[in-house]
Amino acid sequence: MELRDTSMSGETLNQPLNDGAATPAAESVNISESVTAECPATAQEAAPAEECSVAEVAAAEAEAPVSAEVPAAEPVTKEGLVEALRLLSEKEASEIAADEVSRLKQQFYAIRNEEQRRQREAFVEAGNQAEAFEPQADPAEEGFKALLATVKEKKAEQRAAVEALQQENYNRKKAIVDKITEMGADVDNANRFFQQVRDLQTEFKEIGEVPAPLSGDLWKSYQDAVEKYYDQLKINKELRDYDFKKNLGEKEALVAEAEKLCGEEDVIAAFRRLQTLHDQWRNIGPVPKDVREEIWGRFKDLSADINKRYQAFFEERKARERENEEAKEAICQRVESFEFDKLSTFAAWDEMTKKIIEAQEDWKKIGFASRKSNNQLFARFRESCDKFFAAKAEFFRTMKDSLSKNLERKIALCERAEALKDSTEWRKAADEFVAMQKEWKTIGAVAKKHSDQVWHRFLAACDYFFEQKKKNTSGTRRTERANLEQKNEIIEKLKAVNPDELGREAAVKAVKDLQAEWQSVGHVPFSEKDAVYEAYRAVVNELYQKLDLSQRGSRMTSFENSIKEIGNDENRLYRERERLMRAYEQRKGELQTYENNMGFLTAKSKNAGTMLREMERRVQRLKDDLADLEQKIKVIDSKL
Repeated sequence: MELRDTSMSGETLNQPLNDGAATPAAESVNISESVTAECPATAQEAAPAEECSVAEVAAAEAEAPVSAEVPAAEPVTKEGLVEALRLLSEKEASEIAADEVSRLKQQFYAIRNEEQRRQREAFVEAGNQAEAFEPQADPAEEGFKALLATVKEKKAEQRAAVEALQQENYNRKKAIVDKITEMGADVDNANRFFQQVRDLQTEFKEIGEVPAPLSGDLWKSYQDAVEKYYDQLKINKELRDYDFKKNLGEKEALVAEAEKLCGEEDVIAAFRRLQTLHDQWRNIGPVPKDVREEIWGRFKDLSADINKRYQAFFEERKARERENEEAKEAICQRVESFEFDKLSTFAAWDEMTKKIIEAQEDWKKIGFASRKSNNQLFARFRESCDKFFAAKAEFFRTMKDSLSKNLERKIALCERAEALKDSTEWRKAADEFVAMQKEWKTIGAVAKKHSDQVWHRFLAACDYFFEQKKKNTSGTRRTERANLEQKNEIIEKLKAVNPDELGREAAVKAVKDLQAEWQSVGHVPFSEKDAVYEAYRAVVNELYQKLDLSQRGSRMTSFENSIKEIGNDENRLYRERERLMRAYEQRKGELQTYENNMGFLTAKSKNAGTMLREMERRVQRLKDDLADLEQKIKVIDSKL
């Protein structure tokens, strides 16, 4: 006959087993008189207040849903979510996972909230007050809520059944403890009750769990009752020793398996297996007193090592989640700092689109944050991106309408100019052409694919009229020929200026006087105008270089001379002004691009210093060009 003692064999099970945690000493009595009895301390008594037991950690880990983002490619609808919840509600309560219900609920209300947001925006756009908005009733939501109530009721019934079963188990175990206590008090009949006590012990172990608050006291009462009975029991020592030896072999096997778990790569699997080993350890009877503390110490140290690895694993995962949260927070702030309302060109919107897409790519490279913050950050990031693309769509829609209207107005001017170009009422027609040119300037841009076509069409009509007008006003040609001869003489005089002979001051004065004389000379024949001016500009530029005069001033002087050369030809003046305005807008766009790019360079960036200095030089050149263009436009405006 085998002796099985269900008491703990001198060791106390602390969960989790922390490094350095003290193990209460086992109480013992003389083996010759009774079997040693021990009472395990509860997890609350042995573990620090801020830690939970191994079983509690495992339960929490099992119940906590893993943080995850819903894959963007997965089609999710309210109806699909309602159907999924319906199928889930039809299962047994024990098969319904709380994290699955939570996920369905989160996805459903994410869709529902988005619908309400759109309804509210439509309500406000219709001219209503936002405070007066009331969401429309949603049959899908009502059905979803009803299914949630069904699931909740099933889970509540399950919990009630478990609690009732645990209370019944407690009553049965308490009755067994009372029975063993009664048998242990009957000294004369202790031997006769031996088999009954063994049967009661087996029955006690086979009974399921009891309410957690009562478990510790019940287990201690059970151990006390068994210990008191064995104190009274007169049993063959060889049988006791055999039972001790068998129990020692079983515990040695558990220690060996715990040693293997210390090398297990799957930390979570090792931790869960450890809980099973602890349950088996508690169900094994006592071992010889001389090895009792030693074998328990080995098992406890191995358990502490596994538990430490388990805790470190979750601490590392939390650290990674915190890093990911900070990285996603930074991307949200980066996108939120972009100012969409200041973008006014297609190029600017395309550049900003690249930045948004770059931020989205950066987001995909970052892992999960904590479950609570991950969903919030994703909603925040998606809201910023949606806001940008909505603003971009609105800008393109508005610009398309504006460009279309501008094209219609310019086509109408082309048709008016083409209808008037053959008119011989020179004065009246010229005035009307000038008025149309001024109106053309007030019209905004058109689509790029139509811009050159419509401009050349309008320009052709204007040029045709003014050429015809000039042919019919040729009385000034003789004067223009004389002016040409006079300007050629001025060019020859400029070529004859020798700074080495005259000295710099006298040479500068001679050049300035000749330039003033050039400006006083009237128009030359149109066919000779460009050639004579190029010759004049070439010799002036050469003298400016020799005399070390400002090239910028020289360019402006040359431009003013060119404008004076045009005279009162408003058609050419308007063409020149249109050309300058296009150049001005182009350089303005380039300047904005460079300034935006400079904002992304930091001192820590590789080659940032060299790139930044180069960009600063380009920006300064663009600013100088813009200043020159503005001055030239003012010169033309003073002529109109």
